[in-house]
Formats: sequence, C-alpha cells, structure tokens
Amino acid sequence: MKRFLYFVYGVACHLLFLGTFIYMAGFVGNLLVPKTIDSAPAGPIGVAVVVNLLLLALFAAQHSIMARPTFKQVWTRIIPEPIERSTYVLATCLVTIVLFWQWRTIDVIVWDVQTQALRVAAWALFAIGWLVVPAVTLLLDHFDLFGTRQVWLHLTRKDYTPLPFRAPLVYKHVRHPLYIGWAIFFWAAPTMTLGHLLFAVVLTGYMVLAVFAEERDLVDNLGHEYVEYRRRVPKFIPRFTGAALASRAGCASQIS
Repeated sequence: MKRFLYFVYGVACHLLFLGTFIYMAGFVGNLLVPKTIDSAPAGPIGVAVVVNLLLLALFAAQHSIMARPTFKQVWTRIIPEPIERSTYVLATCLVTIVLFWQWRTIDVIVWDVQTQALRVAAWALFAIGWLVVPAVTLLLDHFDLFGTRQVWLHLTRKDYTPLPFRAPLVYKHVRHPLYIGWAIFFWAAPTMTLGHLLFAVVLTGYMVLAVFAEERDLVDNLGHEYVEYRRRVPKFIPRFTGAALASRAGCASQIS
C-alpha cells in the first residue's frame, strides 16, 4: 500500500507542476488567467519592489538549497528517498504559487513595441521559450527530472539507477538549453513593465549564478567526463559548427 501511495503522490506532484507551468505562461504573458504579472492594481513602487524581491528570493532559495547534494543527504533521513524528487517538485510548485498570489504590479512601462510585425515576433519568441522548457526535459528524461520515474520504479519493486550521462541533440551544442528557454520566456515581451523587468532580471541573474553551483556538483559527481563536456560545449551561447563531441557527454539542468 505504501508503494502505491508513493506513486499516487509522485504523479500528483508531477501534475501539479504541469498545471503551475501552464499557469505561468498566463502569468508572465498577461494571458487568460485571473492574476498576472501586470494585472493587480499598482500600489507604492517601493513596497512592490521589496515584496517582489522577497518572493523571488524565496523562490531562488528553495531551488538552490533543495537541489544541493548535501541537503538531499539530510533531507532523505526525513523524506523517503523514492519521493524525495517529487517533494522537491511539490515545494517548487508551492513557492511558485505563493509568488503568483502575492506578486505586486509595478505598471511603469519600460518598452511598448508598436510595430505589429515586431509584436508578433515577440509573441512568437515567448511561445518558443515556453515550449523549449518541456522539450529539452523530454530529450533527457522528463519523468526522472520530475520524480515520476522514481516512484514508478519503487512501485514495481525495482532499484533506482541514475541516468547515463549523454548529450542528445541540442545538448551537443549548448550545456544549458533549459535556462535559455526560461530566459527567452521571461524576456520576450512586446510590452515590458517595470514589474515584469524586475522579474526577468532577477530570475535571469539567479539562473546564471545557479549554473556555477550546479556545474560544481556535476564535476564532483561525474568527474573528468563532465569536465571534458564543459571544455567542448559552451554554457549559454550555442555552437553549431566544428562540434566533434563524444556521444556520451551531456547532463540534465536542474528546475530548478
């Protein structure tokens, strides 16, 4: 029974993430959902900046702390290992939902693209960035990243085995396509308010900093294999020419 409950819990956390991710498209893009990044009545700018920075700091802290191996070693003494990743996903969703709920609008316009063709291009980039995020997780193992593989293996009484280290498709050309997708999604706005800009700047800065901790952990875990991959493949700017990469060189970025 416990194995089945773990499986239900893992699937529920995964589905909650998918719902949160869909809502995020509406939140960031000011589309269809009840509360968006620019929809609430604007209050004092100083208060809004402080509250929003605290929300973004909470989001960054949860991602950074819970993703570290040292935290996981302690955490799995409390949370059973088969549902550790699912619990991380749940915590991520809850923190993101709090951010949606408590976000303060700052409606000062930074830019507003008037040319119709450019607006369409901005919306196209927005959609591409949003779609890149799940697409690159599917290139590796989407279900492992969100904990569903772990609870399925536990349900079927199979031992968990880490995924092999590989670089499918776009990972042969850039090490962190997941972060590139997020950044495009955050920045591709035909109308950019100060509140949206704060959101984009802070989360982009967080992703750049998070890469250093993430890659340090990957080097500790994978050793020379990741060092060689890092030497061959650029971090954020894709390189599509002269790439003679070994077939087993790549890694999954955290959601991190």
